[in-house]
Amino acid sequence: MRTVIMKTSKNQMKIAMMAIMSIVFITSCNNDDDISQPNASRNEPQQVSINLGTHKLETYNQINNTEYLVVFESGLGYGAFEWFTTGIVDEIGDLSDVLLYDRAGYNNSEIGPSPRDIETLTSDLEMVVEPYLNGRKMILVCHSLGGLIARDYAIKNPDKVASILFIDPTHESFHNLNQAKEDFVYEIYLGLFGTENHGAPMEARELIEDDIYATTLTDLPNIPITVLTSMKQDQNNNDTDDLHEGTRQTWYEAHEELGVGISDFTHISTVHSGHGINFEEPSLVIEHIKILLSK
Repeated sequence: MRTVIMKTSKNQMKIAMMAIMSIVFITSCNNDDDISQPNASRNEPQQVSINLGTHKLETYNQINNTEYLVVFESGLGYGAFEWFTTGIVDEIGDLSDVLLYDRAGYNNSEIGPSPRDIETLTSDLEMVVEPYLNGRKMILVCHSLGGLIARDYAIKNPDKVASILFIDPTHESFHNLNQAKEDFVYEIYLGLFGTENHGAPMEARELIEDDIYATTLTDLPNIPITVLTSMKQDQNNNDTDDLHEGTRQTWYEAHEELGVGISDFTHISTVHSGHGINFEEPSLVIEHIKILLSK
């Protein structure tokens, strides 16, 4: 059962500000009507529809049978476009096979069965990557909510993951969610996409359950793990901290927990970009993917 916590008018203002800033950030990164629409890159991956039985997901792949497969997992509200618009796919596609996809309900991917919670999203990822692995391991590159999907996948499939790059990932130790906050986030994405049957509002509706589920996860397998954490003191991060009753330091400390039991753990903080590190500092992301490719 979900518990509704009554909020003071001060906290309502904090949530409202966070909602406004989230919309500004999302829309400023995109000029198209649908923020999940991928843009062209100089090495355009092949677009292939994968039938999962209950629905089809659109994938974008560039396969030359390299040692690793680099798999990109997007944040809430974004599809594969998140990686195409920054030059990251161009750069990494010259070095390794890459796979991107739109989760259910994004862009050309069909709506999947509900609930669109982390376990369901992980199950989709398992089926999407299987045709492309060919017995090798993958490097997972994940942003925001995609970080929780990557964690769940790696814990369930440790023999298929070589390493992970987390980009300002969602973490349950920082969040202080209640029904009012989830409802507000849901309404943001409902307003952005205009339908409750888009992947983003469907995923937003499960945020409380996702955080509860995350507390049950075991430690990551002992593989190279790199985390990029935004420590920038901008309005968006400040409002995020206020909303979750935390600080940039508690955000950083939550990300430190991803290194428990990991012998090769790298944690990089940046004050030069906000939550969208891959948009604002793509060179930093490319640098650390290259490092993981060399291991």
